Amino acid sequence: MVTGASTGIGAATARELARRGFHVLAGVRRDRDADALRAERIEPVILDVTEPDHIARLATRFDENSQAGPLRAVVNNAAIQLNAPVEALPLPQWRRQFEVNFFGQIAVTQALLPALLRSSGRVINMSSIGGRVAMPTYGPYAGTKFALEAVSDALRREVSRLGVRVVVIEPGAVRTQMSERVVTTARELAAEMSPEHRDRYGSLIHATNAHSAAHTGGGKSAEYAARIIADAITTRKPRTRYTIGRDAALITRMLRVMPDRMVDRILASSLRPYFPTAVAIS
Repeated sequence: MVTGASTGIGAATARELARRGFHVLAGVRRDRDADALRAERIEPVILDVTEPDHIARLATRFDENSQAGPLRAVVNNAAIQLNAPVEALPLPQWRRQFEVNFFGQIAVTQALLPALLRSSGRVINMSSIGGRVAMPTYGPYAGTKFALEAVSDALRREVSRLGVRVVVIEPGAVRTQMSERVVTTARELAAEMSPEHRDRYGSLIHATNAHSAAHTGGGKSAEYAARIIADAITTRKPRTRYTIGRDAALITRMLRVMPDRMVDRILASSLRPYFPTAVAIS
């Protein structure tokens, strides 16, 4: 089961797992996404992870009376990304992001864990390097990923003795439609800010957007990420965490040895070239 499979890493993962011989249930939100993804061994299912009815229907596919085969893995990939300063993002937007990126993943895991326990399957939680370090304006998104990292650790320690493996995937820059939408969404959110917030954070938002656009183009492909996820499902003894991309691996190593203030200075330095002398957001 792969959630968030309409595009990007989710779609690529569904195709890679199908290529390796699995029957894949691919969660999508729209019929046109289902039509685009449907292929041999890929069965699209309409799934909004914030809709209890959708999750309940999915769970019936794998209950004890189902004729379906064993559930090998759940890939919790569904996510949205809303980047804005902590002060400026309205609380409903914070809640929306946590509902999709965090509570939705828990809901799917709770619903399908009985099937995974019967089959000694795996939970693959798609985090991010943003689950290890939070860039300015990435607080809402990184907050969901930090939370997912913590719950993944707890779940791993709860179910490992029961035969279920829990793996966290931490991508860095990956070229996907979602990464392209992030900058557009950030600009739309900035346009809705109060004049005071735009005055305080306008140049910072400009810099983080430009930094994101510059680095995503050199990121790994969704297909590369899919191969790592598929390896985490099929290898006999998976690691607890996998990074995707050189940037993610480098940041992970950096965080192990550097104090917070030094990391702050490095991140500020990486953004400095992208600050304009003046910027107006409208």
